Amino acid sequence: MLMQTNEARLTALRQELKRRELDGFLIPIADEHMSEYVGAYAQRLAWLTGFRGSAGSAAVLTDKAAIFVDGRYTVQVREQVEENLFEYCSIPADTIGGWLGANVTAGARIGYDPWLHSRGWVRGVQSALTKMGAELVPTLGNPIDAVWQDQPEASAAKALPHIDALAGKSSAEKRAEIADGLKASGHDAAIISALDSVAWLLNIRGCDVDNTPVALSYVIAHADSTAELFIAPEKVTAGLTQHLGNAVTIRDRADFESALSEYSGKSVSMDPGFGVDAIAGALEAGGATVSFERDPCILPKAVKNATEQQGHRDAQARDGAAVARFLHWLEETAPSGEVDELSAAAKLRSFREANSDLRDLSFRTISGASHHAALPHYSVDEDSNIPIPPASIYLVDSGGQYPAGTTDITRTVWIGTPDGSAKPSEEMRDRYTRVLKGHIALALAVFPSGTAGCQLDTFARQHLWSAGVDYAHGTGHGVGSFLSVHEGPQRIAKSAGGQAGTDQELMAGMILSNEPGYYKTGEAGAKGKDAGFGIRIENLVLVEPRAIAGAEGAYFGFETLTFVPIDRKLVDKSLLSPQEIAWWNDYHADVEALLAPQLDGPVLEWVKRECKPL
Repeated sequence: MLMQTNEARLTALRQELKRRELDGFLIPIADEHMSEYVGAYAQRLAWLTGFRGSAGSAAVLTDKAAIFVDGRYTVQVREQVEENLFEYCSIPADTIGGWLGANVTAGARIGYDPWLHSRGWVRGVQSALTKMGAELVPTLGNPIDAVWQDQPEASAAKALPHIDALAGKSSAEKRAEIADGLKASGHDAAIISALDSVAWLLNIRGCDVDNTPVALSYVIAHADSTAELFIAPEKVTAGLTQHLGNAVTIRDRADFESALSEYSGKSVSMDPGFGVDAIAGALEAGGATVSFERDPCILPKAVKNATEQQGHRDAQARDGAAVARFLHWLEETAPSGEVDELSAAAKLRSFREANSDLRDLSFRTISGASHHAALPHYSVDEDSNIPIPPASIYLVDSGGQYPAGTTDITRTVWIGTPDGSAKPSEEMRDRYTRVLKGHIALALAVFPSGTAGCQLDTFARQHLWSAGVDYAHGTGHGVGSFLSVHEGPQRIAKSAGGQAGTDQELMAGMILSNEPGYYKTGEAGAKGKDAGFGIRIENLVLVEPRAIAGAEGAYFGFETLTFVPIDRKLVDKSLLSPQEIAWWNDYHADVEALLAPQLDGPVLEWVKRECKPL
């Protein structure tokens, strides 16, 4: 049925392309704001192909098609997308431009939705097509929307004020800072199209996108500290209007494109990563001078003020208690073999939902058992769901959205057997302990002002490297304040390949994850060590000033923000140094002190047992 349904959809799209005199069309997972997570109405790739990962794209020609995903989704794409309909292509080895260059002919007209691609992407693909004598053509309206008969409507949920007591700074103060930057750069205005930047600048939140509390809208920020908010009228309440004040003009979101023609002779900046090609084109057509510069909200949003920092600590304390209750339940229940990946994720959510402050999860829970734990971004569904086997490793990466802060935590635990006899293999304990050593090394890092994330990445990998192994994802990403769980510009990762954010200086107030890992792939259905396993240990950390006697210049370190027991059954204590053991003991003393007042009964006893000195 899946093949027939997707085949029919592909046929319908090709018929629509023929009607538009197009020879192909390009489909990303994207919305008009280049968001990481998109609303149901924008899930065009999933509708067409069946692929439900969070990153990917497809190219459809009249006689062939391809789907492009990175290494995170190599297994998932094969489970969800029919090979007879779409050729599997692996990024970065394969590119859309390269694939088109090998498959289109001279004179071909390949369509793209200019509201779903950046200007840089458009120019890159156009260059590849030009060499073949082909053309990249912007479409008026998206061809998929024309054939997606039951396409969901964009969310009509109300936009909500985010009070200053939680934001720590008023919108007026933020707009004044942005205006000062615009004037210093000689710009009249800036296009703010990233949804989390709109939310941060105006101190508003919303319910339009799963996992990220944002409202579908645009802002044009002016050099005189005023702003225009473009948002659907049904999303606006009297309370929101009062919250925004007289300096923010509210206009219909449908008027945004035409409003861009009002900047003739003006200098306007837009972010090349978040501002789509259609915005640049409309500004240029209207006579504006467009400067492609980083969104001016990005850096101040990343540097959390004191109120946001404390709010995050408070959210982490509540979230940590929920995760502790889940881990206790898991230890008691999973050895029976009657818990599966979906039911475990649902149980964890229920523990979080017991706290009335929870607004949403911060991303879809990664609940990975056995060989699925070896897939760093595994997304369980009804088709892939498996029981959590006794005598195996289970990895759970999850987080919550609270008005005071956004959380993200990964714990990897040993699932025993009912009689308690099963023990992890030496290889599992070795790899787990090396991941732990890297986590501790990064947590203890001290570094001078001006240090970038790429310069710290080796701290987390060194002990894995010494054993001849590594992991293929970054070590740390930025985290928002009741906003995006993946927030730039800061990042801790290898600098190879020009990965965004790795050269960003780490500054006091930035929040990042600390999440080294190790993944050994295996075969589905295999037993024991042959099944493969995955390990990741993740806490969030805050960059803070570090006082050092006699220091020459400013130095920084990390304050750990996440407090939940780390599984001791997988630790090989003989591989730990005295300093690492001291970190473990100090950390778990802090865990007990923070969580104990929120817990009672068997869960409290479990936390006390797990927090005993190593």
